[in-house]
Amino acid sequence: MSDGPTYGFDTLQIHAGARPDPATGARQTPIYQSTAYVFRDADHAAALFNLQEVGYIYSRLTNPTVAVLQERLATLEGGVGAVCCSSGHAAQIMALFPLMGPGKNVVASTRLYGGTVTQFSQTIKRFGWSAKFVDFDDLDALRDAIDDDTRAVFCESVANPGGYVTDVRAVADVADAAGLPLIVDNTSATPYLCQPISQGATLVVHSTTKYLTGNGTVTGGCIVDSGKFDWSASDKFPSLSAPEPAYHGLKFHETFGNLAFTFHGIAIGLRDLGMTMNPQAAHYTLMGIETLSLRMQRHVENAVKVATWLEDDPRVDYVTYAGLPSSPYSDRAKRCYPKGTGGLFTVALKGGYDACVKFVDSLEIFSHVANLGDTRSLVIHSASTTHRQLTPEQQQAAGAGPNVVRISIGIEDADDLIRDLDQALAKACG
Repeated sequence: MSDGPTYGFDTLQIHAGARPDPATGARQTPIYQSTAYVFRDADHAAALFNLQEVGYIYSRLTNPTVAVLQERLATLEGGVGAVCCSSGHAAQIMALFPLMGPGKNVVASTRLYGGTVTQFSQTIKRFGWSAKFVDFDDLDALRDAIDDDTRAVFCESVANPGGYVTDVRAVADVADAAGLPLIVDNTSATPYLCQPISQGATLVVHSTTKYLTGNGTVTGGCIVDSGKFDWSASDKFPSLSAPEPAYHGLKFHETFGNLAFTFHGIAIGLRDLGMTMNPQAAHYTLMGIETLSLRMQRHVENAVKVATWLEDDPRVDYVTYAGLPSSPYSDRAKRCYPKGTGGLFTVALKGGYDACVKFVDSLEIFSHVANLGDTRSLVIHSASTTHRQLTPEQQQAAGAGPNVVRISIGIEDADDLIRDLDQALAKACG
C-alpha cells in the first residue's frame, strides 16, 4: 500500500504488504515455492551477500510470500519490521538470540505457556543462558530480579492457559528504567486486541499457528521489531552494536538504524539457526489474517457468554476469564484491553483431576487437542499434557493446576457450546 492516509485495522489486515503480482497480475499473494533466486549478475550477488542491497537470495533467508506476511504483521503491530520463522518457540529463541550470551539471563513472568517455561528453565541452559521467573503483578519483585547480567524482560500479553492479562505499560516502564528490551508474546491477544509496541514493548513475538492463522493448518512464528530501542546506548548488546566479523566489521545498529534487529534476525538468525517459515505456511497465515478482526470479535463475544454461564454453574469452582466482572483483573482488562481479552481461559472443576479427565473425554463439539486459537472450540487438561513437565508449584503459578481445564472458545454458536459443556459436566461431576 502506498504512503498516504492512515488506514484502519480491517483494511490493513487485508492489504498491508500485498500488491498485485507484477508478472501475472494475480490479486492473491502467490506461493513462491522456490528455493533460490537468480541474480542479475555477479555484482548484484555480491551486493546481496554483503548486505549492501535488499533482495532475495535463498529461501532460508528471504522469500517473497513470507516477506508479505512479515510486512503485514509489522504493520498491524505498529513495528518497523518483522522476521517470520518456523514456530512460536522458534520465534522466542530468535528474539533472544541477538541479546543473550553465556552467563546472561532473561527475567520472565511466572504466567507463561508451559512449553515456554520449559524452554526458558531447561533448554536455554544449553546456550549458557538462564531465566528468572517473577510474578509481574509485583513490580518491585521484577525490579529486584533484574541484575547486571539481565538482557531482556519477557511476558505474555494475555497468558496461556489462564487468560491472565499483563499491564504491559507498567512492565515496560520497569524495563525502560533498567535499559532493557521488553519482549511480549502477543499470541493469545493478537494485534486486534492488544498492540504491545504502543504500550512500550521493544519486540513482539507470535505463534502464528494460533489466532493469526486461525484454522489449525500450519505452524509458524514471528518477531516484530518496534525499531524504538537504542541498541548502542550501552555495551550490553554487542551483536547489534559492535562490529560483526561475518560481515567484515559491519555494525548492525550503526548501519541499519531502527531496522537493526530485523536485519540481524534475517542475516544472522535465519542464516545460522535455520528456523525458516515455508511459503505455503505464510500463504495460509495471510489468508487467515484477512478475517482476524471478525474472528476475534466472535471469539470474545462467545467467551464472555460461555464463561459467564460456567461461572454460575455449581459444578464449577472458578473461571479465570479476565473479561468477567468478577475477575480480579477486570479493571485492568477494561483499561488495557478495551476490545476484550480473547477466547482463552481456564475452568476449575470441583471434582478435581478425575473430573477434569472425564469432562474432557465427554465433550462432543470441543476438540481435545494441544492447540488454541482455532475457529473450532478446543479443550485440554494442561496439568497432564502441555504443562506436564513442570513441577506442581510451576503448574499452580502458571494457572494449570490438576483441577483446571483450559478452554479455547471458537466461533461456533455459543448456545451449542454451552449445551455441550453442560452434558460433559453432568457426566464428569454428576
